[in-house]
Amino acid sequence: MNAGGKLIDLSSPKVMGILNITPDSFYDGGRHNTVDAALLQAEKLLTAGADLLDLGAYSSRPGAAEVGVDEEKARLLPVIAAITTRFPESLLSIDTFRADVARASVEAGAHIINDISGGTLDEQMFATIAELQVPYILMHMRGTPNTMQRLTDYEDVVQDVNLFFGGQLARLRQMKVTDIILDPGFGFAKTLQQNYDLLNRLEELHIHGLPILGAVSRKSMIYKKLGITPKEALNGTTVLHTLLLTKGIKILRVHDVKEAKEVIALLK
Repeated sequence: MNAGGKLIDLSSPKVMGILNITPDSFYDGGRHNTVDAALLQAEKLLTAGADLLDLGAYSSRPGAAEVGVDEEKARLLPVIAAITTRFPESLLSIDTFRADVARASVEAGAHIINDISGGTLDEQMFATIAELQVPYILMHMRGTPNTMQRLTDYEDVVQDVNLFFGGQLARLRQMKVTDIILDPGFGFAKTLQQNYDLLNRLEELHIHGLPILGAVSRKSMIYKKLGITPKEALNGTTVLHTLLLTKGIKILRVHDVKEAKEVIALLK
């Protein structure tokens, strides 16, 4: 997969380190929302072995505050500039559902767009990706971060996710977008049980012949099931990472890079 002239070899699983530049993300909100703090965290993630960094400036947790386009760009662009200057070999993914933010981020030096809405929240996103010709992470979600938890009525959650992917992929391929990664969207418009149904039948998503990203790190599907807090959910995260890897996941999106790399190493 070509990311701005840098090749990503997905023949072996990769680890994507999460870098939230937000005051209100569910696990680490407010820790890295200055350029210096973000740069320090980027160094920590890369030193621990992160293959990619995923930068987000708009929290997608339910009830998170609305962030304007200009504010999202104001949070992201200085951090992209700082990381690409300090760590020029790093691969940067941008967690955004807005085409304007995606374009500005790629122009600033980012390599991948990670769209939690799978193209449903900005009608210009697919055309922008086609023009930019960058890898695109297509995630399944219904509604918006503030409405998604009320939109969990599925005939069959796995079949419905697959149907969504099929329709969106047809549009992307018609626009000549070829480098696509699928994300089933654990925790987005899915009940606790639906998350585990999706996890247990993940092999069915391989029908599209595309790499799949797994993002379960410290999520509520772990800490609510165990009756603990996100801070206590590393052990559960590691267990689910192991299961994801046995089901053919190619990228793990994580808060804890060292532990994820160890899981990959043990399963080789």
